[in-house]
Amino acid sequence: MTMLNIIITVNTYISLPKLQKGDKVAILSPSNGLPGLFPWVQDLGLERLRDIFTLEPVEYPTTRQMGSSLQDRATDIMAAFSNPEIKAIIASIGGTDQIKLLKLLDPEVIKVNPKPFFGFSDNTHLHVYLSNLGIPSYYGGCIMTQFAMQQNMMDITVESLNKALFDGGTLTTSGSPVYNDIGLDWADKESLDKQRLLEENDGLAWDGDQDTSGLLWGGCIESMVAQVAAEKYLPKTEDMAGRILFLESAENIPPHWVVRYLLVGLGERGWFDQLTGVMVGRPKGWDFTQQNNTEQKAKYREDQRQTVISVVREYNKTIPIVQNVDFGHTDPQIILPIGRRAVLSPGEDKITLEY
Repeated sequence: MTMLNIIITVNTYISLPKLQKGDKVAILSPSNGLPGLFPWVQDLGLERLRDIFTLEPVEYPTTRQMGSSLQDRATDIMAAFSNPEIKAIIASIGGTDQIKLLKLLDPEVIKVNPKPFFGFSDNTHLHVYLSNLGIPSYYGGCIMTQFAMQQNMMDITVESLNKALFDGGTLTTSGSPVYNDIGLDWADKESLDKQRLLEENDGLAWDGDQDTSGLLWGGCIESMVAQVAAEKYLPKTEDMAGRILFLESAENIPPHWVVRYLLVGLGERGWFDQLTGVMVGRPKGWDFTQQNNTEQKAKYREDQRQTVISVVREYNKTIPIVQNVDFGHTDPQIILPIGRRAVLSPGEDKITLEY
């Protein structure tokens, strides 16, 4: 396979055809074979894919295989892109090491066989890779999390998935009135019939009053730390002109200095002179290993918001910043169209996404 050397100027993205009911979609685990540990969760997600979206899932050899090699996972990715019967690719789950397999992919094959890719968290790395090739993708919608949401999929997630997969058009949001970041134990099969706890949401949190628009680019903060350290997959600074940066933090509830250091690094690269806006997902404040209460979670969210504002404003005094947006590691999750236009309207307290 061709070694990766694809840092190119990408200010436009190709258009990908929408899917049709009955199409085959690849289900891959590019980062982690958790479907092998919790097959009943994966099975529920695949059932929803068939029943709600009328799509036919096709699992690949490493999809349910814990500990599979980087090469084997890369082989599955290339096989899915190469297969003309596969019309989209959806990740089962995230993980921690996806950046290591990017060098094993063949960009030339992917460029002549582009198709929509869905996933979030560690799947940030594949999104960055595809963006470098001018291929749009969709941040969110993993099989084990959004598709297999206990009891029912969330309405806004289904709506945004339908727009991404089939319908196109726009989605406008002012934020969900409720949210969830407290999980249920996948090891308990009966949990699939339970509803997660929903709490009152803070609403969109704005700083800056200018309306703006731009093409979306971004991902998970922890994954972006690895991207910045590796550097070889990042766009050039001038390629960020006219884009809206989106970021969100993962379930490990990172300390605020991690967010600060990442943003400082991007600021020193000159990115905030190029960007038209910043959009930050609602941070997850609860984990099975750190079960914060409502007040502790609220403080964590507010402290992260202030961290973001303080760093961005060092580099740009005017671009709008909107935080507590419904994407990332909390639910409901709106699927974000990477490489497509978003409009931030602070005065109207709304975000419009183009699919």
